Amino acid sequence: MDPIRRKILKTGAAATAMAATPRVFAQQTRQGGSAMSFYEKGPVRIHYEQAGSGFPLLLIAGGGLNSTISGLTRGGPFNPIEEFKGEYRCIASDLRNANDGQSSGPLEIDRPWDAYTDDHLGLMDHLRIDKFMVMGFCIGGPFIWNLLKRAPDRIVAAVLAQPSGSEMRDLFYETNIKGWGPALTARRPDITMEMVDKFLTKMYRTNPDFVFTVTRDFVRKCQTPVLILPDDIPAHPYAVAMEAAMLAPKAEVSMFPWKEPKERIPLAVRQIRSFLRAHRPAPA
Repeated sequence: MDPIRRKILKTGAAATAMAATPRVFAQQTRQGGSAMSFYEKGPVRIHYEQAGSGFPLLLIAGGGLNSTISGLTRGGPFNPIEEFKGEYRCIASDLRNANDGQSSGPLEIDRPWDAYTDDHLGLMDHLRIDKFMVMGFCIGGPFIWNLLKRAPDRIVAAVLAQPSGSEMRDLFYETNIKGWGPALTARRPDITMEMVDKFLTKMYRTNPDFVFTVTRDFVRKCQTPVLILPDDIPAHPYAVAMEAAMLAPKAEVSMFPWKEPKERIPLAVRQIRSFLRAHRPAPA
């Protein structure tokens, strides 16, 4: 080959490679600086992101079984990543099999709540994080109570914002059998609607009481500091949130309502920040 042509081609290839490099890194970093990664254990693959630095803060988005990281940045009353990444190492993940997420795994029909908690704890193990704080919205409430049951010595403090609870027995079953199951089975031929029905029945109908994952007696004995920000819609019943707050010996509760008017939201965020700072361990 002509030496000049060889040099031109070589230079062009190098330029192409250099131009491609930013795109590769762009796929790993979202706008705002949160790094995207995957954690895998057996057939389970969990998409997660981290942002900020400091004491670890696990964030659980609302959205029911379609809970994804984007629910934290676009779907809630405030963006906890933006609010807290300046002080904490914020960690968030897409729920296993959420339709708009990138996490996947089997339906564990006999232990739905614990399967999701396995993913949360497994992610923290993967990141070599022992102790952490956690903040959850909506379905994050039951998940947090299950985390407190499963790993009480690891969770320093917890914030439950507009937590889910059981007042209407079939609400969550009906919501997910229509809004989660069909899209899941359409993209996963290994999962049938019969399996979805059994999974949701075990999750929401077998023991449709209180906060789904723990008993009132557990909450009464729980020694972890918790801050509860109640809501008052069927999926986030005020009565259940307040009952949990009254039972838990180290519970605090926000003003109510805290989302309306919207001018109150910064006050609620300020209370969350003060609560987290009060219980954050001192640096070693």
